This record gives sequence, C-alpha cells and structure tokens, in this order.
Amino acid sequence: QTTLAHIIANSSRKNGTRFVTLSATSAKTNDVRDVISQAQNEKRLFKRKTILFIDEIHRFNKSQQDTFLPHVECGVVTLIGATTENPSFQVNAALLSRCRVIVLEKLSVEAMEAILMRAVQFLGVQVLGQDDQHGSSVTGSSSESSEFPVYIEEKALNTLAYLCDGDARTGLNGLQLAVQARLAAGKTTPLNIAKGGSADGILITEEHVKEGLQRSHILYDRAGEEHYNCISALHKSMRGSDENASLYWLARMLEGGEDPLYVARRLVRFASEDIGLADPLALTQAVAAYQGCHFIGMPECEVILAQCVVYFARAPKSIEVYRAYGNVKECLRMHTGPLPPVPLHLRNAPTRLMKNLDYGKGYKYNPNYKEPVEQDYLPEELKGTDFFKERKT
Repeated sequence: QTTLAHIIANSSRKNGTRFVTLSATSAKTNDVRDVISQAQNEKRLFKRKTILFIDEIHRFNKSQQDTFLPHVECGVVTLIGATTENPSFQVNAALLSRCRVIVLEKLSVEAMEAILMRAVQFLGVQVLGQDDQHGSSVTGSSSESSEFPVYIEEKALNTLAYLCDGDARTGLNGLQLAVQARLAAGKTTPLNIAKGGSADGILITEEHVKEGLQRSHILYDRAGEEHYNCISALHKSMRGSDENASLYWLARMLEGGEDPLYVARRLVRFASEDIGLADPLALTQAVAAYQGCHFIGMPECEVILAQCVVYFARAPKSIEVYRAYGNVKECLRMHTGPLPPVPLHLRNAPTRLMKNLDYGKGYKYNPNYKEPVEQDYLPEELKGTDFFKERKT
C-alpha cells in the first residue's frame, strides 16, 4: 500500500500536485486540520491540487474521520487511505461512500517465487536444484559477507513462497533472516555443483527457512475480517454437514490464536439456530463444550470443541424454531397502532382489585381437565395465526 502511495506521489509531483503523507498511528486531528488549511491556501492562491495519503486510516476514530468529509466533498483534498482492516467495519459509511475501495489481494505463489528469485539474485545467492546435484547459478557475485559461496535449495524457496501466505514483506524478511543466520553460524557443506565440480559452501535448506520465519504460517486476525470469514465458514460447513471442512475451519481459528470461548459461544447459537428440535440434545452438548473450555482452556480444550463441531456437522438440522421466531418478530414490526392487550383470562390476579376487574376470569386450568382444553392464548386480533407456517414475503 505504501509503495503504491509513493508511486502515486512521484507521478503527481510531475503534474505539479502536492502529495502529503500522514500516519494515523501518530497524527492528531490538529495535524489533519493544518494539512487541510494548507491545501485550501494552495488551491485558492496557486490553483494547486493536494493529495492527502493517510496510512493506517482505521486508527482514526469515527469523529476524526468526519474531519475529512466536507473537504473531500468539495475537492480541497484528494484522500487516499490505506488500511489492513476491512473498511466496511473501520471507516465511516459517509466517508466510504465518497471513496473508491481498491482491494489488494494476496500475492500468488508464482509471484512470490519471482520476488524471492529476484532477491537471491540481488544477494548473490545461488540456487540448487531439487536433486541437490546440479545448481543453476543466479546472476550476481557471491555474497561479499562470507569467504564461502552461499547456496539455497530450490525447495526452500518454494516452501518460503507458500509459507509467507502472499505477503512479500514476510517472505523477504524470512529469506533475510535465514541467510543471516547461516552466515553467522559459518558452517559449510560439501556440495556437488554444475559441470561436475564440487566445493564447500554455506547451504540454506527448507528447515533453515522455516526457522527464519520464527512463527506459524497460519495467518489469522482475531479482530479483523479474517475472524468473521473463518467463523462464517465454520458455521456454513456444519450447516452443510461437512465434518471435514468443519474441523478444518475450527483448526484454522484455534491454531491462529482465536479465543476458544468465542467459538464455544457460536456453537451454542448454532445448536438452536440450525439444529433446533431435530436434536434437542445439541444445545446440551454446546453448553457442556463451553463449560469444558472454560474449565481447562487451550490447548486441552481443542478436542472438546472438535467433538462438538463434528457432532453438529453430523446432526440432523431443523430451522423450524428459528424461522417461527423470525415470523413473530416480523409480526411485531409490521403491526400498526398499539399492540393488542393481553386477554383478560390470561392475566394474573394477585390482588382483589384485579379480580374485580375480571383479571383471570374464565381461565381454564389445563391440569384439571382430562380432555384437551379449547382456549385462546393469542390476542383476538391474532386468533388462528400459525407462525410455524411459511409466511408470504
């Protein structure tokens, strides 16, 4: 994002446009007002446009973001905001509607391999083929920081391209750390290189690359969009009765550092929303899973959640109650005028005055009757309504 901003800056300066950069991590509202004041003067006096680049714009709260609104609206500044979060959640809707959202997707494995190849070429590191017998030398001199040539397995580069999860910065940092660590160790390895020769050199293997990353390759943002994407994928996989996919998305969340109690709470909801009366024991399972997670925590509670997730994936599904309750809410929302009163015979009459007002009069106490009791329980206006039937939209 910042690189793209610099490209825009270089291009805009050629056209005489000012390019101002602020970081929301350190800038204050007064800094923004100063920039906007300067932009107004530049526009009024010199007819010069201003592009304002805000890095990490999601760090500004909603009231701070409101500062931009009138000035973006009237064209005082052209706003470019960079954020690693989903702007739908972190940027004001009013400001978002005045901007064009450009999503930067993760780099492909092929693109990452090209970037890493360019990096090893720049470092003067040579790449050894899969059989470790024939090396394809990359253009560039051997690393000047070591008296021995530095080699890296092609498999190590391929692994790094996968592990960095489409993040070029992570890939380059991992490569740099792996090279520096091997140079610091100074251990050489006898190698068979191209044209049948042999030599001693410093070899970087797949294991060294993994050590260079020094973290799990599972990227997961507990507070951002990936959090909602993964829980949605888990919910839909259980709803679709795919036990393998359900376990996969559960593991993605737990191994990425998600709070197990959050997952357990979502399972309690799923038990009633998607399984419902098709298996009433599902709710008991979910509550027990939540209590188990609360008692023992991670990592021991992961198998408890896994058991519950598989149970839910295999369980029969019913949205009868969920849909019926939705129909009741719709009925309440669509009702015009005052809500109908509770029928007199259903009202409680704890005092003499209430009895004199006919509260509870005519109510038939069901346990006193052997046969079914004919009695209305809904208000007169809703008599005969069945919320469990499909409602016309």
